[in-house]
Amino acid sequence: MDTDALETTASPVRASRQDGSYPRPQLVRPSWTDLGGEWDLRFDDDDDGLRAKWFAPATAITFDRTITVPYPPESPASGIGDTGFHPVVWYRRSITRPTTEGGHTLLHFGAVDYRCSVWLGGTLLGHHEGGHTPFSFDVTDAFDGEGEHSLVVRAEDDPLDVAQPRGKQDWELDPHVIWYHRTTGIWQPVWLETVPPLYVDHLAFAPDVTTGSVVVTVELNRRPDDHTLLDVELSFEGEPLATHRIAVHSHRVDVTVVVPRQINGQNYEELLWSDRTPRLIDVRLDLTGRTGVDSSDTVFSYFGLRSATVDRGRFLLNDRPVFLRSVLSQGYWPQSHLAAPSGDALRAEVQLIKDLGFNAARVHQKIEDPRFLYWADRLGLLLWEEMPSAYEFSTTAARRVVAEWSDVIRRDSSHPSIVTWVPLNESWGVQHIAHDATVREYARSLFHLTKSLDPTRPVVSNDGWEHLDSDIWSIHDYEPSGDVVAARYADRASVAALFDGVGPAGRRLRLGDEPDRGQPVMLTEFGGVKFAPNSDVDNAWGYSTASSADDFAARLGSLLDAVRASEVLAGYCYTQLTDTGQETNGLVTADRIPKLPVERLRAIMTGGAGAAEAV
Repeated sequence: MDTDALETTASPVRASRQDGSYPRPQLVRPSWTDLGGEWDLRFDDDDDGLRAKWFAPATAITFDRTITVPYPPESPASGIGDTGFHPVVWYRRSITRPTTEGGHTLLHFGAVDYRCSVWLGGTLLGHHEGGHTPFSFDVTDAFDGEGEHSLVVRAEDDPLDVAQPRGKQDWELDPHVIWYHRTTGIWQPVWLETVPPLYVDHLAFAPDVTTGSVVVTVELNRRPDDHTLLDVELSFEGEPLATHRIAVHSHRVDVTVVVPRQINGQNYEELLWSDRTPRLIDVRLDLTGRTGVDSSDTVFSYFGLRSATVDRGRFLLNDRPVFLRSVLSQGYWPQSHLAAPSGDALRAEVQLIKDLGFNAARVHQKIEDPRFLYWADRLGLLLWEEMPSAYEFSTTAARRVVAEWSDVIRRDSSHPSIVTWVPLNESWGVQHIAHDATVREYARSLFHLTKSLDPTRPVVSNDGWEHLDSDIWSIHDYEPSGDVVAARYADRASVAALFDGVGPAGRRLRLGDEPDRGQPVMLTEFGGVKFAPNSDVDNAWGYSTASSADDFAARLGSLLDAVRASEVLAGYCYTQLTDTGQETNGLVTADRIPKLPVERLRAIMTGGAGAAEAV
């Protein structure tokens, strides 16, 4: 392995204007070492590796393949492209201690699907479970001297384990219906950074638009020594907004910083973040310990001053109603699967969604790369974040979902773009929720757990149907006729009839006497029109089929006009952004080529000028 290929990348001091390459955009340090690129790989289908100590530097076993990290081995971009069942895979590469002097060296993983163990130089660093959440190890002591050290990762991802939160990764050998190829092992960036002995380990922001303040939660790697100070500086477009200094006596501290200019109520909206004006406030934190004991740690971040609530049948952003024009985004690429092809591809994805006329996206059955969230923050795209489902209800599945979902909220709660949490989708993993009291209690617990971990955003209890208590009544309806959709959602009486009876998919929309607090009603999956005249995908399908570009435009226009005509609906989510595997019902192809001119699609989605014109 060529360790000379490692590159230390400098990061900007304005986190709100970074280039999108840094893997953790809301906790930025000046330099980092990317460990992406070529690694050795070996499949372990018989699970012999632990017994044979493949993690040992002197192992005689040959890692017989070369993989490009962070692309999963099922993907062509990895250089492997093997979509068979391989429940255990091993990775190996050589690394050297970063050249930065002093401090501690941290090894970070963005995500490894699903369960993994990590060794450096034969020393076990630790384990992690959860295929969508980050983890880190302090590897300072594992570097025994200078020179190269063997970094080994064992990843376990059993395709037949339906208690594992897997989203839309198929448990069958070949993709079928709405499921697609698996993503095994490392699929987000791996990197090193050097930190001082006392450093910022986690950072979170809780803004309050009514007081013009933000609570900055800072967690340190350990309890600080006496005389440790924390300085917080806020700025916007280079203009200083506020500073705050506090003595730190615990490993966790909450700092409330007030922005004085927000006291002027007539001008307070000038700093607010929204999809139209995605203003980001830069943050600099300086942690200074006793001289000679702890050197200082400086980190850079950002947040958006905004609120997201629901009231009186509407979704409110900064206390103003916003009609959500959303699209279902699965974040799947033919060449790299759930992994992003590049950091630039994530920016392009957000920009594409905006260009098509949407102000929001529902990220479906995937926890997106933080760099995607950064571009949503910066470019102004509202996001619904949805937990990838397990496919059975059991104590094992419940424990896994609760643990991973809690980590997801911890990772992402400071992104202003995320405006809604979705812990369950279409009763996946809770199939008997209508009749099993135990399942209902589990679903209720997810809703209330989410509210307790983050009380600042709406939570959808079970997106699509069979709602328990929920902040939004969301409905999935793939009726192909615009006239039928228009009648179904025309007014409050027609929508009330849906909730009193059986919903469009043959499921009750609301279970029992769940509280109705005037929650907004949204059509969060509809459309799904297939238009793929040149597709070579086997068993390609959609919920209805267009025969030509003109027919595709007409079907889209009819459905979108019906949704906009409703006096009840507070938003929509069209299915879907891209063709995904055999699902050829995207607005663009799997390679992100629009199926109609972008301006035409934008007019249809927004109801703007030109929506009724011929293609």
